[in-house]
Amino acid sequence: MRNHLDRHLSAVRNLGILAHVDAGKTTVTERILYATGTTHKRGEVHEGTTITDFDPQERDRGITIFAAAVSCDWDGHRINLIDTPGHVDFADEVERSLRVLDGAVAVFDAVAGVEPQSESVWRQADRHGVPRIAFVNKLDRVGADLDAAVASIRERLHPVPLVVQLPIGTEDGFTGVVDLLRMRALTWSDDGETAVEDDVPEGLREEALRRRRLLEEAVAERHPAALEEFCDGETLSAETLSGALRELTRTGDAVVVLCGSAYRNRGIEPLLDAVVAYLPSPSDVPPVCGMPGGVAGMRSTKGGTRDVADGMHGTVHGMHETADGQRESADRQHETADRMQDAVGEQRPADPAAPFAALAFKVAATPTGRLTYLRVYSGTIEKGDAVWESGARRIERIGRILRVQADRHAQLERAVAGDIVAVIGLKSARAGSTLSAPGAPLVLEPPGVADPVVSVAVEARTSTDADRLVSALARLAEEDPSLVVRTDPETGQTVLSGMGELHLEVAVEKIRRSLGLEVNVGRPRVTYRETVVRGVSGLIFRHVKQDGGAGQFAQIVLDVEPLDAEEVGEGAETGFTFRSTVVGGRVPQEYVRAVEAGCRDALAEGPVGGHPVTGLRVTLTDGATHVKDSSEMAFRTAGRLGLREALRGCAMVVLEPVVEVTVTVAEDAVGGVLGDLAARRGRVTDSAVRGGSAVVTATVPLAELFGYATRLRSRTQGRGTFSARPTGYAPAPAPATTR
Repeated sequence: MRNHLDRHLSAVRNLGILAHVDAGKTTVTERILYATGTTHKRGEVHEGTTITDFDPQERDRGITIFAAAVSCDWDGHRINLIDTPGHVDFADEVERSLRVLDGAVAVFDAVAGVEPQSESVWRQADRHGVPRIAFVNKLDRVGADLDAAVASIRERLHPVPLVVQLPIGTEDGFTGVVDLLRMRALTWSDDGETAVEDDVPEGLREEALRRRRLLEEAVAERHPAALEEFCDGETLSAETLSGALRELTRTGDAVVVLCGSAYRNRGIEPLLDAVVAYLPSPSDVPPVCGMPGGVAGMRSTKGGTRDVADGMHGTVHGMHETADGQRESADRQHETADRMQDAVGEQRPADPAAPFAALAFKVAATPTGRLTYLRVYSGTIEKGDAVWESGARRIERIGRILRVQADRHAQLERAVAGDIVAVIGLKSARAGSTLSAPGAPLVLEPPGVADPVVSVAVEARTSTDADRLVSALARLAEEDPSLVVRTDPETGQTVLSGMGELHLEVAVEKIRRSLGLEVNVGRPRVTYRETVVRGVSGLIFRHVKQDGGAGQFAQIVLDVEPLDAEEVGEGAETGFTFRSTVVGGRVPQEYVRAVEAGCRDALAEGPVGGHPVTGLRVTLTDGATHVKDSSEMAFRTAGRLGLREALRGCAMVVLEPVVEVTVTVAEDAVGGVLGDLAARRGRVTDSAVRGGSAVVTATVPLAELFGYATRLRSRTQGRGTFSARPTGYAPAPAPATTR
């Protein structure tokens, strides 16, 4: 039985397709489905006939917006594949997908090489430790250059790229590849339907031998067994080379590079062979580690509980999160973090016979019902089984189990360790919820969620639709954790916040299309921050309150100072650190934690413009207590009010989000583009010529980019394109200090 289970797991690959927008990621996915016989007609992005881009907005816009899961079979292996978005506004979809994947294929444009979002998704995969292979696509394009693309991968992403193929032909004459492991040539017909294997063409033999030698030397440098064989015989067998490439890929010490043209259906079969040969199966990755189910509340991520409150499910109160509710959510999170530090991790192996554990990474409302997408890490579930849902701390029951093919579904009787499936019947599960066996509850680390950077005010056009809009926004926030819905306490407006202008535009359009609601949308606004540039030390704050009965007394002494950039990057995900140097027990430990909680309360609004405060360190240096009147509540209040007073004495500056913009235009339009970027307070950091086009890179405040796509098209007669990726925050000009 054990050998049978191992064989099942070793024949599964869970992988994602990662790329910059327009690198050909969805076309690669479509050709994989076609090559494996899953589909019988090649889907085309420009025709709106793809399987994975099934949403009407995706087909209208010609880009991937929502991560889509599909399954196929190749060479006796089950491949569960997720086609992820390539646009920066939908990076959170990529983050949630990478959290549950075992491997990935990174797709690069053979002309452009590494592009801004290529770099972003690569870094995301680095954070999750996901092994990758690279596919250099579009070798049939004018200006395509495999060596230049590989050089950009090496220089900008810093892996060790190991190229295992040599292209046959260039640009429009690209017809096939030489497999450097087997030293065989594979060429495709004009329609890409048939492939012929043959000897290496005579004109390429010398170059193929040279590259094979370089590949052997690079592998021998990094793999002990390969080095031993290389030293003995000055060459490596195909078997040794393949085994070494597999181990180097799975450890992340190197990245195998393949090439082709997905649009022309050339190079897909070798890519599938590489997926099976080099990327890990569920049994190859370490056991998943979680915390015992008694440790609850780990639904939030990356410094903030940012979905709508726990009671949001279909209610107005849950959706309209107040400042007090946000503070309470933050408190729960930090209390949970304290408990997590004290808890002992529990491992669950990828074994169908182990207790069940799965992570929900996506929720979607469909005509079929409310789908919850799961990665099953251990155990087995069957239709009708009861599971423990960690977020709501309640028992849920599995109604149906589905094998997902984008928007199509096939029913399954069970799902086992290693599977990626969707289930129907869960009412409270959200993205990031852990599902586990009721008798062996577990909490797994949820996917990270970035803070929103752009907000718009939304309102129903008619008062009769107001309640419907509330429900629609609550459902949106439930499906997409990177969307945040709140009520502005000053204006009473409903504010929708997200990762970018396109992200919010897609969300609003989804409401309009799915419910037929007419919605008024305000002008986008960016999310500002405040930070300390010069702190204060030795601030004494005393909180005394006496109104009958037990009073409140707390005295604290605080130092406030700015965090170094390195400290923010290395660990202060919320941009705030707290420490205590109190000695002699003058402030008991439970009161120290209360002071920290109060300080976190104070970070919600800064003294300059009421923006959240980040980038500071607070040190509790001394304090005093009263034998009767001191309490955790008193010290929390002292922490909140004391830090507010300290911030008023600090030198503060307002920060605004900035992005790195890469603009590609004809060379004769560069002057106008540079002038427009300067007018938008942009700072040009690089310029180059690639494939006959000028590529300008600049750092620009996000607030200045609203409407830039239309402006760029008008300046370049529709020939200019741009992409952007967040790079952090920078000091804003004085007018931004007002709310």
